[in-house]
Amino acid sequence: MSTPTPANTPAAAAAAAQEAAKPSNFLRQIIENDLEKGTYASRRWAGSPGDAAHHAAGQPDPAKIRTRFPPEPNGYLHIGHAKSICINFGLAHDYGGVCHLRFDDTNPEKEDQEYVNSIIDAVQWLGFDWSQPGNDKPYQASDYFDFMYRAAETLIEAGHAYVDEQTVEQIRINRGDFSKPGVDSPFRTRTPAENLARFREMRDGQHEDGSMVLRAKIDMASPNINMRDPAIYRIRRATHHNTGDKWCIYPMYTFAHPIEDALEQITHSICTLEFEDQRPFYDWLMDRLCESGLLAAPAPHQYEFARLNLTYVITSKRKLAQLVYDHKVSGWDDPRMPTIVGLRRRGYTPAALQMFAERIGVTKSDSWIDYGTLEGCLREDLEAKAHRGMAVINPVKLVLTNWDEVMGAGHLEPCSLPALPHAAEGVESPVRHFTIGKEVWIEREDFEEVPPKGYKRLFPGNKVRLKGGYVVECTGATRDADGNITEVLATVVPDTKSGTPGADSVKVKAAITWVGVADGVQAEVRMYDRLFLDAQPDAGGKDFIESLNPNSLKVVTAIVEPSLANAKPDDKFQFERHGYFVADRVDHKAEKPVFNLAVGLKDSWGK
Repeated sequence: MSTPTPANTPAAAAAAAQEAAKPSNFLRQIIENDLEKGTYASRRWAGSPGDAAHHAAGQPDPAKIRTRFPPEPNGYLHIGHAKSICINFGLAHDYGGVCHLRFDDTNPEKEDQEYVNSIIDAVQWLGFDWSQPGNDKPYQASDYFDFMYRAAETLIEAGHAYVDEQTVEQIRINRGDFSKPGVDSPFRTRTPAENLARFREMRDGQHEDGSMVLRAKIDMASPNINMRDPAIYRIRRATHHNTGDKWCIYPMYTFAHPIEDALEQITHSICTLEFEDQRPFYDWLMDRLCESGLLAAPAPHQYEFARLNLTYVITSKRKLAQLVYDHKVSGWDDPRMPTIVGLRRRGYTPAALQMFAERIGVTKSDSWIDYGTLEGCLREDLEAKAHRGMAVINPVKLVLTNWDEVMGAGHLEPCSLPALPHAAEGVESPVRHFTIGKEVWIEREDFEEVPPKGYKRLFPGNKVRLKGGYVVECTGATRDADGNITEVLATVVPDTKSGTPGADSVKVKAAITWVGVADGVQAEVRMYDRLFLDAQPDAGGKDFIESLNPNSLKVVTAIVEPSLANAKPDDKFQFERHGYFVADRVDHKAEKPVFNLAVGLKDSWGK
């Protein structure tokens, strides 16, 4: 989290006002109601996750609430996860609680330490911290495998679970559907002793993968198909990144997740709407394990909110992986990807993503958020932070033909402009320095030999100001044998330098950006756009590959002013008139600058 603001200061007052202004939502109302009623006031915390006996020996929980962010380490986090991170860590912060970072690593086939490391980095980069007294490490579901096995045996002994030896297809058929109740397994009537012996055989590796599963015994006629004796353990010989080859049976997610919450004394287990149908099993399992005395009461409760649907974006891990492995993008951190590493490389800031999560709010109904909302948050964050600089993206040389005569042969005139013209109140803007000489680079679009109506930039006979420099009058252009313009020609108007007494002596209708030939720096500029042309690229079973934007990346060689030559990776700038750019965190080097377009100055998509 950010450093606390000292009390009794204007910054503290502003922070307090910002906190008070946070809009309410159903999750805040639930938490406030629970705090008022003291729903979880009796909880105890032993300093680490554990069963009922473990926590009974602890102290009253110092955290008023406990939330958790529990990603599976099977891929890189994306913008939807960023929303969940902001919700869970934000609520814990606002209500005097703790948010746990927990890796839901119960599926050894798809998980990897690479993803664990990337998730830790993403959460920390977003500005959040899971540390608490006595513990500063994330939790791992796999650390609870011993307890989960113990809980499974407890269910078996109480007659609430059985080993089923039907084939996968038989189980699927006998589960029924929405119009037909399920059929009891022929193994459902085994005694607890028989089931316990069989389950231990599964644990000891005496049976083949997929030959049997442990199922909860609930109700095969339940209208909620998830309650028709769901599988809670399966046989799978796979090396786990944390536990190695200790286990050949692994718990199912729906069984493991509630147990993880309970061991960690989570109060409010917040997830997306697709888990709503799983809540009855969550509650059933908590009731059974609290009845047995294994878990401490009161048990955690699950609440669901609508997942993020962002236009022009896909968030399916499988589909994102397809983009990577089919080389449609350069990797998980490609700046066009909605992954947190991609957004970070694109130039997004933690503050912009937190602002976005706050702005779109939390609801229980699905809706689509326009991508422009996300872009707007980045513009808003960078407006007063990003240093300005001039860059010429499509350069053509402007030659000031009378420069040597008026200013002296080879003369370079120093110029300056504020780096932060809209700096926050009380913040003095740094100054950027550059020079103007006989030759400067301008944008090719800033010259028209035959100007269209309303055109105010360079054309023969028209005067413009070179921003921060002099007024110049266009006299024409030179062309090559093919008719392409190679140079624009103009004369400098003496005594009109910006910031001098004569600056206003000549009135002009336009000022254009430029970079001096003498001190301009060549840079690779990557002009990124949205990855898809379709606002909902994978909705309704569409092939999202077909709507890839063929112009989502254009690489150009630009000329940037000398102040930008000092950029460090991740430094952000506003290239005047073009947009906000970031020095690429992977490829940017002092000897070869690389800048990525983060967002344009205004939303022009589709206009």
